Amino acid sequence: MTDIARIPLAGVIGSPVAHSKSPRLHAHWLKVHGIRGHYVPMDIGQSDLREVLRALPKAGFVGCNVTIPHKETVLDLADIVTDRAALIGAANTLIFRKDGRIHADNTDGYGFIANLRQNAAGWDPAAGPAAVIGAGGAARAVVASLIEVGVPEIHIANRTRARAEALRAEFGAKLIVHDWVQAGNMMDGATTVVNTTALGMEGKPEFRVPLDALSPRAVVTDLVYTPQQTGFLTAAAAIGCRTVDGLGMLLHQAAPAFERWFGVRPEVDQRTRDVVLGP
Repeated sequence: MTDIARIPLAGVIGSPVAHSKSPRLHAHWLKVHGIRGHYVPMDIGQSDLREVLRALPKAGFVGCNVTIPHKETVLDLADIVTDRAALIGAANTLIFRKDGRIHADNTDGYGFIANLRQNAAGWDPAAGPAAVIGAGGAARAVVASLIEVGVPEIHIANRTRARAEALRAEFGAKLIVHDWVQAGNMMDGATTVVNTTALGMEGKPEFRVPLDALSPRAVVTDLVYTPQQTGFLTAAAAIGCRTVDGLGMLLHQAAPAFERWFGVRPEVDQRTRDVVLGP
């Protein structure tokens, strides 16, 4: 009797997850590469997380993405945590190893940098300081990745200054903390400007940081991708800045996870964007 290979399964765990674009994205890549696999959304509460993670490999899962509110919690449930996930303090990707251990990684920073490199040709992180708006979980990944690729200095502002100060305590003297009311002024001279907050997202308050000090030579990106063209990006483009929307970060952070699970590195191209944005 011959063994029949199990169909590999993956998915995204969070609560809620109905809004996630990841199932559409991974289904597209599975189809493109002719892989008999599936990717499913799983709305799992905090109290059931440990039990579910231990059961998934037995059901044929090779890994999963992790989203809010579990990205920090899974670090304590994983058997192996990569250095970058530990540094960021959160994981977005789990790999279920054949030896039974759970491997936690974070590809958000990779996705952020890959998006800029693809959509702002010639972007040079070492050309000047960066300005980062917000100091939440997403900002941690952005700050870590900007330091890694050689940004000389990072100016950061958050509504609650203590959160920005906490990031400086962790990441060091390259971070310069500004009061929230100075968020616009800290963009003066910045060659990379990033909004990591939810300001400007559909259903959230508008982005109202003044852009008078923003240089037209800056590359400006927004992690928000609903809407794809945020008010912040529209205003920056009017000044003359090159702008990069947040959708590419979502796509690029998913590529290394797909490769780990299904054995093929997918391409992030225009067709991928169109599929994810489709009706």
